[in-house]
Amino acid sequence: MQLTKGVEQAACILIFLATQESSEPLSTDEISKRLEVSPSYLKKITRKLVVKNIITSVSGNKGGIALARKLEDITLLDVIEAIEEISIFPDTGLINLVFKGGKNAEKGTDLLRNVFKKADELLIHYFSGITLAELLKKGFGTDHLPVLNWNTTSLTEYLQQQERGE
Repeated sequence: MQLTKGVEQAACILIFLATQESSEPLSTDEISKRLEVSPSYLKKITRKLVVKNIITSVSGNKGGIALARKLEDITLLDVIEAIEEISIFPDTGLINLVFKGGKNAEKGTDLLRNVFKKADELLIHYFSGITLAELLKKGFGTDHLPVLNWNTTSLTEYLQQQERGE
């Protein structure tokens, strides 16, 4: 199973939001520029995250997006399922077509469906046990995530400010 780039982009959006100053919603146009994706495509991804109550959308001049839940309450499964369905077997019916009329065609198809259904269940269980908070803390190597205003500051600028002790 290969996840689409939409899942990766959703993860990046959530990283931005997890490190965004809580008082300021993050502009989707700013995220679009930083990820180098079209604003319309980014809006499709953010819409899916809003529908799954992972992020919230704030309208107006100072609008944008923000996390709808705590990082500890958002799992990797939530992110993946917001963008796509976990199903590693396409089940197009080819087995029945190839073995049409064979006495075990349906049995073989059912066996394969059940094997891949179990694999899907294992993936779902695995991804449901990983929170964004865990991933980000491991990624940053600290329990204290950096907080900045991505609308006005780049990560490079932020890191330079930290080095200077600002």
